[in-house]
Amino acid sequence: MPARGELRIYLGAAPGVGKTYTMLEEAHRRAERGTDVVIALVETHGRKHTTAMTAGLEVVPRREVTYRGAALDEMDLDAVLARRPELAVVDELAHSNVPGSRHAKRWQDVRELLEAGISVLTTVNVQHLESLNDVVARITGVPQRETVPDAVVRAAEQVELVDMTPEALRRRMAHGNIYRPEKVDAALGNYFRTGNLTALRELALLWLADKVEQQLGQYRADHDIDSTWETRERVVVALTGGPEGDTLIRRAARIAARSKGADLLAVHVARSDGLAGANPAELARQRVLAESLGGTYHQVVGADVPRALLDFARGVNATQIVLGASSRGRFAQLFAAGVGVTTIARSGSIDVHLVTHELAGRGRRRGPLPPALSRKRRITGFSVALLGLPLLTVALEAGPALPLIDDILLFLVAVVGVALIGGLWPALLAAVGGSLLLNWFFTAPVGRFTIAEGQNLLALAIFVLVAVAVSWVVDTAARTTRQAARASAEAQTLATVAGGVLRGERPLTALLDRLRETFALDSVTLVEKGPAGTGTVVASVGEPVCASPGAPDGEVTADGDLMILLRGRTLEASDRRIVEAFAAQAAVALRQERLAAEAATAKPLAEADRMRTALLAAVSHDLRTPLASAKAAVASLRSSEVEFDDEDREELLLTADESLERLDRLVANLLDMSRLQAGALGVVPIEVGAEEVVPRALDDCGPAGRAVAVRVPEDLPLLRADPGLLERVLVNLVGNALRYSPPDAPPMITGSTHGDMVELRVIDHGPGIPADRWDDVFLPFQRLGDRDNHTGVGLGLALSRGLTEAMGGTLTPAETPGGGLTMVLALPVARLC
Repeated sequence: MPARGELRIYLGAAPGVGKTYTMLEEAHRRAERGTDVVIALVETHGRKHTTAMTAGLEVVPRREVTYRGAALDEMDLDAVLARRPELAVVDELAHSNVPGSRHAKRWQDVRELLEAGISVLTTVNVQHLESLNDVVARITGVPQRETVPDAVVRAAEQVELVDMTPEALRRRMAHGNIYRPEKVDAALGNYFRTGNLTALRELALLWLADKVEQQLGQYRADHDIDSTWETRERVVVALTGGPEGDTLIRRAARIAARSKGADLLAVHVARSDGLAGANPAELARQRVLAESLGGTYHQVVGADVPRALLDFARGVNATQIVLGASSRGRFAQLFAAGVGVTTIARSGSIDVHLVTHELAGRGRRRGPLPPALSRKRRITGFSVALLGLPLLTVALEAGPALPLIDDILLFLVAVVGVALIGGLWPALLAAVGGSLLLNWFFTAPVGRFTIAEGQNLLALAIFVLVAVAVSWVVDTAARTTRQAARASAEAQTLATVAGGVLRGERPLTALLDRLRETFALDSVTLVEKGPAGTGTVVASVGEPVCASPGAPDGEVTADGDLMILLRGRTLEASDRRIVEAFAAQAAVALRQERLAAEAATAKPLAEADRMRTALLAAVSHDLRTPLASAKAAVASLRSSEVEFDDEDREELLLTADESLERLDRLVANLLDMSRLQAGALGVVPIEVGAEEVVPRALDDCGPAGRAVAVRVPEDLPLLRADPGLLERVLVNLVGNALRYSPPDAPPMITGSTHGDMVELRVIDHGPGIPADRWDDVFLPFQRLGDRDNHTGVGLGLALSRGLTEAMGGTLTPAETPGGGLTMVLALPVARLC
């Protein structure tokens, strides 16, 4: 199997920047070096300099394809494969092939050439990249239907940007080096405006920069390069979940803003044991802040915070790290270096910024540690200590005398038991009390708090130390277990919240309902604070609804003026963290709902604006031709400089009449389409026979309508429709069928009944349309790839479907047996009384 060929792509921001010319220059260079080069397909668009560059290179003849009665040229893929050159030149990678070709897209042809071992030079414009297609359409107002997947271009071995300033490109346009002279003014005033070209150029540069960055990252990974290469500024800001995070994010954003194209990345290092004290509500809010400033948010897990932070920074090729100054007090800093100091020591070539803030150096403000064990267990532990140790003393006194070391071990077992039951403080009480009892009752001299022998003093001291150590370990283990269980419960709760929000039809309501269920509350209300302490209820679940801050059993600030009011019970302080996380998510969910509502409101306006833009574009072009024809005919008739005979005068009058009729139909279609879009089209359905409407529609089609065969049964039931609108629909359908039907196979109209519907079929035997594109023919201003701009604005079928549906019917395409397209017009049968 031959080695895969190499793909080289010349990327441009707009037509005319010189992609094809540069590609042909490279083809000549390769040919001069002895490479076997052929031109598989080059589109010169009549540009003389580009045409001259094709001289001296072998050209593979194109194949001719007939589509809808027109002869079209396409690349002969089989001929290129049979020729098997080392290098093939294939222009316009995003081109769509003629329906019926082996591949739908030219990039698929190129892929087959590459798999056959043939290298390819090709071109593509940035507006044809799939990921940028909608962006370009919004900038230029011109949608591009021919696209190529980004992955195809990114997979190329080389992508070369062919660049030109907007001013130079407009000069080329004005000199006639891109389009024909009659198109120059329209192009300069529309697509080729300076602002459009500047935006397209920036898109091309940024897209190529992303590909270069991808290649650089792959190179670094392949060569195990961990050090930072300062190819682009990337600022990493470390977040702890504390209130100082807002200051750090804004400071990092200002640093990033000083370098054009710099990236801002916010990262939080979570402890691998899951017991970190980060506030999830603060992190959620800070994530929103970072993203609003153009950054991204990341979370990594690691036991060693500085190491995890630096691993992340090196992984993203960061150049700067922003940290907050340590909040620990000076005494704590004497015993251990903070995260900032350790990060600076290990950072290497990465710059580290320590940013001061209000909490720097003030010590960590921690509330009292919650007890490791429940109140009941602590009381039980104290009880066991106060009762068990005297009972043990009595039992040892009443029994046979034991060595002191045995007495100490028995008391030690009792202290450990108290620690297991009640935790630290009962165990400390047992240790102190046990040491006193041992000293009084079992250590010589007995009955006195003195110790005669030094070894007994040592044994008693060891007993106290072991008892305290064991009780501390037991208490710490219990506390850690409880914190881990709580962290696990919080994580499970948050995961359930996320799942419930994603599955819910209304995320905000689902979130509040989950909060109410989790903490067994009566009601949860999201309130937006107003002036003078008033509040507006945004969303609520449960009863009673509380709208006044300060009145409920609990309240948590969500974001800014948003608050969550809780009714039912007072939450513990330890529960507020999870409630604050709920509140932060509720603020985000509300923001998303409001954005969705605004988008839904703006969508009809955007659609109307798009329709208006397309309408103006269509009117500016398609009204000009009939107007110009009519005006020229009338001006010629009025001219006194030329004498016309009767035949010439009749021809001029006929030209004016045909042009005005065409103009009348065009305006009528445009007005009807605008009425349909506005829902203001008047429809008066009555009982009417197909045999009455069909002949009138054929008469409206002119002489060509006489060739249409009609097969409508005489007993076809009456149908319910607006006769005028039905006639318009049939005229459009028949006109479309006549346009694509071959001369020896004219269209046909048939009628039949199916249930309570009458179907009129307009059948043609033309080239037809692929089934996967049937819906496309009903889009306004759609000619399905036709380049003939003199046959209408592409409203006929869109208007026909709209009129049919307004009358309560349907208009659907179907395949004609033997080839062609059948339009099925179905309308309800009239209900006669």
